[in-house]
Formats: sequence, structure tokens, C-alpha cells
Amino acid sequence: MNNISSKTSFILFFFVIALFLHDVTSIGVNYGTLGNNLPPPAQVAQFIKDKTVIDRVKIFDINPDILRAFANTGISLTVTVPNGEIPNLLDLAYARRYVEQNIKPHYPQTKIDVVLVGNEVLHWDTPEVQNKLVPAMKVFYQALGLSGLKGIKVSSAHSLGILLRSNPPSAARFRPGWDVGILAPMLQFLRETKGPFMVNPYPYFGYNKKQEDFLLFRKNKGVYDRFSKKWYMNSFDMLLDAVYMSMVRLKYPDVEIVAAETGWPSQGETYEPQCTVENAASYNGGLMKKYDSGMGTPLMPHRKIETYIFSLFNENTKPGSIAERNFGLFRPDFTPVYDVGVLKAKQAHPTPSLPPPKIGGGGNKGQPKTPAENKKFCMPKVGATDAQLQSNINYVCSQGVDCTPIQVGGSCFKPNTIRSHAAFAMNSYYQREGRNNFNCDFAGTGVVASSDPSKVMAHANLNLECTWS
Repeated sequence: MNNISSKTSFILFFFVIALFLHDVTSIGVNYGTLGNNLPPPAQVAQFIKDKTVIDRVKIFDINPDILRAFANTGISLTVTVPNGEIPNLLDLAYARRYVEQNIKPHYPQTKIDVVLVGNEVLHWDTPEVQNKLVPAMKVFYQALGLSGLKGIKVSSAHSLGILLRSNPPSAARFRPGWDVGILAPMLQFLRETKGPFMVNPYPYFGYNKKQEDFLLFRKNKGVYDRFSKKWYMNSFDMLLDAVYMSMVRLKYPDVEIVAAETGWPSQGETYEPQCTVENAASYNGGLMKKYDSGMGTPLMPHRKIETYIFSLFNENTKPGSIAERNFGLFRPDFTPVYDVGVLKAKQAHPTPSLPPPKIGGGGNKGQPKTPAENKKFCMPKVGATDAQLQSNINYVCSQGVDCTPIQVGGSCFKPNTIRSHAAFAMNSYYQREGRNNFNCDFAGTGVVASSDPSKVMAHANLNLECTWS
């Protein structure tokens, strides 16, 4: 009897320990430094190590002060070589000097796991730099090996502008030209070196009031992909599966996918009503629960995808709208903007604690909303040429968008200008594809507008009724 009781107690002990270990989770975070009131790196590293469950940090440069601060903390670092260095890295001698000066002095006491060669290069840089990206990655990896740093992976982070389309995920594919010209060679390199394919999925950029619950990991009816016959209960999974299916089309399903940046701002301009503390807590809280569950996605079940929340702090000098400066989990004094279980005292991931509803303030809560605050639309950039816009029209109309309204006799034929017709076509495509910013890229000729549509349209001599729909 005593023997049985001892065995039962032993099993119960390990059962309780297992439950505890399940609750003690981890998450990655992006540590940006565009602020003039941020604490010194040494304090940041100590705070993350002692007070949070964060076990991985990604930075947007190779800041020696940050690298020194994280020495002997056991926290994994992903660092970034600036985009401007890419042409220089084609020279092996230069790459070796760069490694010897910037990486080797800090390794292995600082646990540098991945070096990113550039950030969103395909989104922001010229074709000349884009075409040098993969060769630069290969040379940098060689330089690491020659310096005896063979445990460090090399990759590059991408916006989802690399996708031609993302909805439905089963039909997703990379943009023509980039697919076989850049991304296939990159994926081959990553397969050979066991490096991760790093992408930045932001459901926030596809905000749609009608899909708010779907975007924020709240209870919703779900979205059905009729081709894969899979149900999606959140946008994050859809975006990751779109990336995965694009990789499958190139025959690289085995390369690891990492969500290198994702997040939601807690405050925004009056035309950004989605930027509230409640929404940010809901998104990042749901993201942490999803990561902790290890469930994967409908097309990648049971695959725990490494994830980095953007970002650690609110950054008060970051350019752009108020939203860009309010992605942080914490304020510069280390107080949380909201609670999603990042602090060790809250390891069990409780339901995010939310403040009471506000009247007015961030996100224009409690105030009447203008049409501009409820909708966004895609329009041609001022500098786009007629030839570029005609190419956009041809592309959109070949993708199944109904273009009869801009044909002769159609309701949106007038004004009969290429710019007006392109505005209709580009916006129709943008709305149909899910209103992600990259759905309005059109090789750099489109821009998402969210200001007063009547003023924008009048200024551009476009048909308001046809475009603002």
C-alpha cells in the first residue's frame, strides 16, 4: 500500500511540475531604439532577464552597447546588418573585416543566433541592391565560417510585400521576378545552411472594422478557404499559411518560417480608430496564447513558429503617425502599457487586463466617426506615369476583377483618363485582396489613403463615387 502511495505521489508530483512548466512560456521581442528617453541597454537586458519571459530579442542594427549588455544573459539575439552594407558584403575581405570587428568580439558570450543581412530589402531598396542580397548573404555566411563562427545562421527579414496575393492562403504566391530570381535562391541557401525564412506578418495593416474580431484573435465565425478546405480563426494564421504555400510552390516547404515582426499599436491618430490599448492587448495577448499552444496553423499543424512581437518600447522619435510610436509593450520607465503575461509574475497568460472604456482619446473612441475613419482606399501615386498605371489596369483586369465599369459606357468610364480608370482598378483589387498595404504597392505606384476622400479625389480629378466604395 505504501509503495503504491509513493508511486502515486511521484506521478502526481511530475504532473504538477508539467503543468507549471507549460505555463512558463517564452516569446521573442523586437528591441527598437528610435527614442530619446529610452533606458540604457544594460538596464534593458537586466529587465528582460529578471522580470520577463522574453527569451529572444531582435535588433535592427549591430549596436555594440546592446551586444555587450546581453552578454552572459542566455537571451538569444538576432542582429541586423544595415541595408546599405549589402553591396560591400560581396567582397569577402570586407565581409571578414566586418565580422571580425562587429560580431566576433561579442560571441559566444552574447548568444548571437542569427545575423540578418538587411531588413525588408525587397520592399524598400532598388533592384540593384535587391539582386545583390542573396550573394551578400552567401559571402557573409562564408566570412562567419572563416572566422570560426559556424554556429550563427544568416537570413534576411521580409515584409509581406513579397507576396503577389495572400487571400486565400491556398492560392498565395510570391511576386513574379522575385520568386525565381531572388526568393528561390535564398530558400535554397537557407535549406543548405538550416537558416530560417524571416517574414513580418502584420494583420494590423489589413484592418477592416467588419473583420476586427478575426484580426484580434477574438471569437469569430472564421474564414473558409474553399480550395484547401481549411477554416481560419485568425488573420495571423492566414498570413503565415500564405507564406508557406508560396514556399511550397517553389518546392521549399521544409525551410523554417519565423514571424520576425508582428504587433499592434495602442494609440493612433483620429483616423486610426483601430489603435487602442484594448485592441493591442487583445492582439498580442492572443498571439502569446497561440504561440504557447504550439498548435501551428491549418496548413502547418503542430508547428511552433518562432515569433517576435513588435515592439519592446514605445519609441517617441520614430517617424510616421502616432501609431508608429506606440507599438511598445512597455513605456521607457519599464511600466507595461497593458498586461498580456510578459512579466514573470503573470506567466500563466491570464486574459489581458484592459482599462475601462475611454471617452475620446486615442483611436477617437466615443466620438462620431467620419467616412475617412471607417475606410481606406488605394489610389495612384502622384508621380506614377500613364504607362505604369495602364500596366496596373491590365494586371488587375487579368486577375478576375470586374473592369466593365471603366469600359466605354460603364458607370465609371468618366472621367475618361488613365489615372481615373487606374484608381478604380487598383482600389477594387486592394479591397478584394484584404486591404493589406502590400496589396496597394503596384511596384511602388500605389498609395493607401485614409484622409477625407472627397478632398483627395477632387484634388486628383478622380471619380469619388467609383473609387470610394
